[in-house]
Amino acid sequence: MSALPEILSPEFAADPYAAYTVFREEYPLFWHEGMQTYVVSRYEDVERCFKDPTFTTNNYSWQLEPVHGRTLMQMDGTEHAKQRSLVTPAFRGHELTEKFVPIIQRNSQELVDQFAKSGHVELVSAYATRFPINVIIDMLDLPREDHQSFKNWYESIIAFLSNLSGDPAVTEKGLQTKVEFQEYMTPLIQLRRQNPGDDLLSTLCNAEIDGQHMTDEEIKSFCSLLLTAGGETTDKALTLLFRNLVQHPDQMAAVRKDRSLIGNAFAETLRMSPPVQMLMRQPSSDVELLGGTVESGKTVTALIGSAHRDPRKYKDPDTFNIFREDLDVAKAFSGAANHIAFALGRHFCVGAILAKTEIEIGTNMLLDAMEDIRFSPGFNPIDEGVFVRSPKKLELDFTPAN
Repeated sequence: MSALPEILSPEFAADPYAAYTVFREEYPLFWHEGMQTYVVSRYEDVERCFKDPTFTTNNYSWQLEPVHGRTLMQMDGTEHAKQRSLVTPAFRGHELTEKFVPIIQRNSQELVDQFAKSGHVELVSAYATRFPINVIIDMLDLPREDHQSFKNWYESIIAFLSNLSGDPAVTEKGLQTKVEFQEYMTPLIQLRRQNPGDDLLSTLCNAEIDGQHMTDEEIKSFCSLLLTAGGETTDKALTLLFRNLVQHPDQMAAVRKDRSLIGNAFAETLRMSPPVQMLMRQPSSDVELLGGTVESGKTVTALIGSAHRDPRKYKDPDTFNIFREDLDVAKAFSGAANHIAFALGRHFCVGAILAKTEIEIGTNMLLDAMEDIRFSPGFNPIDEGVFVRSPKKLELDFTPAN
């Protein structure tokens, strides 16, 4: 039997997928003392963690609430249903297509125009990290000059969530971010209640169900969650999508020729290399999983990145294939998805359609501006991170489009 790989080791950070294979085949359920959590890695168990209501999100009371406040992600029952009903309309249908698609298009074009004629771009810093944050700032109708503050808050919160080793300095910075973000947002929320506009923040302030509105604290917490969850998925997914396509020129050519395949490329990127590699849940009663029993109240870390490479679920799971038949692209951005990158069940990501819209618009514009996209000479993209994972740089050369 192989030795149990250590999640907090440099070797795991360098190549988690090798460790995932060992987990799935030999340690489908194990207890990690350092992180105080059970770990599951097979698709069947990871899927159950998100779909079975026995697995609660009570873990977010210590994992998210200290930096966000109480959010939709840790609510259940009537409370969850009501708040999800309040925010969901802003991220699909008329609100998305009529109000926010022009914002997405404008922000993408502004960034692309800055490097379109240069023949070279470091895509992460020039586009991927800036695009989703700019979109969120404009959706909320906040001052563009505050972009750097939002970027700092975003990075601080992501570091807090990724702090599996418990670095106290990272924890302290995350807690300070919550204070700063609350001091920034609360006066703006109060102002939008009095003088609503046609923006997302005003929509949240005035949304009503059965005579109930969201409180200032709930709106602030949702905006904090939107900044990180919305930014993180789009930022890293777009980087990973272009990394994957550049590594597979035949599939890049297919997408360039038929832009309807962008959805396929996004879905396969989420399966092959999910930006968020793991999420946690907490069962409300003892649960039998492959390999043993998880006691009530214990934390379970569900390895999304491992589940997506499970050969019991996907054929040739280590191969990037936008044409694969065992990934249902038509349902890939809905609660009926047969991948787990957006979670599943009642806590399926409320912003999945927004992320898909941003990726489709952004990818179309990038392909329109750049032909013959390739890695710059000597550059080798390396994924980094354990909780969230993607290349920190993507040096690309290209031929500017006419």
